[in-house]
Amino acid sequence: MSKVTRRTFLGGAVGAAGLIAASARFGVDHAEAKTSTPKFDLDRFIDEVKRARAEKESQKAVQEVLARAVSEPGAILQEIGEPAEAGIHTLYNAKDLTILNVVWAPRMVLLPHNHEMWATIGIYTGREDNILWERTGSQIEAVSAASLSQEEVFPLSDVAIHSVTNPIDRLTGAIHIYGGDFFETPRSEWDPETLRERPFDLERAKRAFKEANDRFNSDR
Repeated sequence: MSKVTRRTFLGGAVGAAGLIAASARFGVDHAEAKTSTPKFDLDRFIDEVKRARAEKESQKAVQEVLARAVSEPGAILQEIGEPAEAGIHTLYNAKDLTILNVVWAPRMVLLPHNHEMWATIGIYTGREDNILWERTGSQIEAVSAASLSQEEVFPLSDVAIHSVTNPIDRLTGAIHIYGGDFFETPRSEWDPETLRERPFDLERAKRAFKEANDRFNSDR
């Protein structure tokens, strides 16, 4: 699976330098041009993702939109605020598309699960570690991993199985985009001890976030 990192955006520095030089010709202050934070508009972002979802290679198009957004994490934080507690926060939900702001509590772990649709993850603060699993008969086994830091995006195919950990001592914030209805699509999860498949339980997942919040708050 491919991973887009902040290195992907190094080429943008050349374009930025050109803009700064051009601004000087029109009397724009150099320091202001370099230090101003681009604005992230949530409604515009959702519209861009919806348009990308309608393209032929929808996941790739959505990934490009998300990569541009998380390349400026400060702008996202200005728009939606610093993460305050763990949870699954819905930004948009329809039959063919779901956009979530997922906040992970420190050291939180979510057991292996699938989505039955493609998904793309973008980190705007903190870190999210993913273990990728494959079916082996009636169980699963870990086959690879991806450690995602701020400004990185990561695609998951429609057959992917993954588990998630926030390995750091602060809240992690990520935008998760799904190519379907995250809340209404039947899917599976795997018991963390036996690694045997069972129906995904959204209420169990919500309890996991609540319990992680309780631990986080008690430690502060």
